[in-house]
Amino acid sequence: MFVRHVNMEIISHQKETIISLTNTVGATDFLICFMSRRAGGIIPPVAQRLHREHLGRVVQEAIDKSGVSLNELTAIATTIKPGLALSLQVGLEYSLKLIEQYKKPFIPIHHMEAHALTIRMLQSVEFPFLVLLISGGHSLLAVARGVDDFLLLGQTMDEAPGDTFDKVARRLSLRNHPACCTMSGGEAIEYLARSGNRLHIELTQPMRHHLDCDFSFSGLRNHVNQIITKKEKEEGIQNGQLLSCANDIAAAVQHTVAVHLAKRTHRAILFCKMEDLLPQSNPTLVVSGGVASNKYIIKVLQIVAEAYGFSLNCPPPKLCTDNGIMIAWNGIERLRAGIGVLQNPKAIRYEPKAPLGISLSEQVKKAALKVPRLKLKI
Repeated sequence: MFVRHVNMEIISHQKETIISLTNTVGATDFLICFMSRRAGGIIPPVAQRLHREHLGRVVQEAIDKSGVSLNELTAIATTIKPGLALSLQVGLEYSLKLIEQYKKPFIPIHHMEAHALTIRMLQSVEFPFLVLLISGGHSLLAVARGVDDFLLLGQTMDEAPGDTFDKVARRLSLRNHPACCTMSGGEAIEYLARSGNRLHIELTQPMRHHLDCDFSFSGLRNHVNQIITKKEKEEGIQNGQLLSCANDIAAAVQHTVAVHLAKRTHRAILFCKMEDLLPQSNPTLVVSGGVASNKYIIKVLQIVAEAYGFSLNCPPPKLCTDNGIMIAWNGIERLRAGIGVLQNPKAIRYEPKAPLGISLSEQVKKAALKVPRLKLKI
């Protein structure tokens, strides 16, 4: 990804490997960044092959459109953690070759850190702030105290909310639905939920008795699968056909996920207040990641934020989902701060699994804060 910072905008992108260019007047700092596209249901070996096949071409297209040569770049920033190992490997290997050839500094990027900082490219959001990152591969709550300084309050214990949406959509055979056959699982769930009645499907709220900020969605998904199986038998349809109550199931799943996210965020706010981790005046909640594109979930989170005087900030949908521009921006933030800019990156390795920051999860559990009741109904 080729980036001239200030006035960021995406000029072009490719489905498997994303490349973006931005324009500015008089800027001399440039970055190149590559990011693997990680989504539910992807086949790692196929993704790796597609990365290898397209990466060089897409980089060349970006160079041609930008009018900036590789010699003019200031640094190379690349996602190295966490994510699909085979995809991370391709991006890192390609970047290291460029680094060696053009003698540029290297900025390794943590994928979740990039999601957390994207909002600072668009709005004046100062540290510290509370951040909820929700996507197809991750879900976590953290306090962002600096570019590379995070306090982890909670994270998923099993699967991520976006993964749950994708799996429920597949189980409902929504790929066969005429209105949403071209949508991702999460998009299809949100679309059908608009015309569904969540009260027609009874779902249990995950982790009701766990007074912490961790998330769990696998139990919810299993419960939904049982309901779908039961409904299929009642309607006498086979797997692959559409249930008449698919809209109601989508609405119930979406609401249950939204409330689960909201309650954990609510507890995180209470913990931050107790420990004085955020400013008392004008505190900020940032929500990012692919699931942050879901408008219903954002509205439910807005209820919690407003109850405690928090401003809720969320990047636009195209920057919520995995994208190259956020990796480039993270590189710019690190370059400006002089953090993690490597002159000799030969020993760097990609990390499929990598925590974000210092964990305070145990402290949150010991605090066992009860969340006051809020009307989380839209």
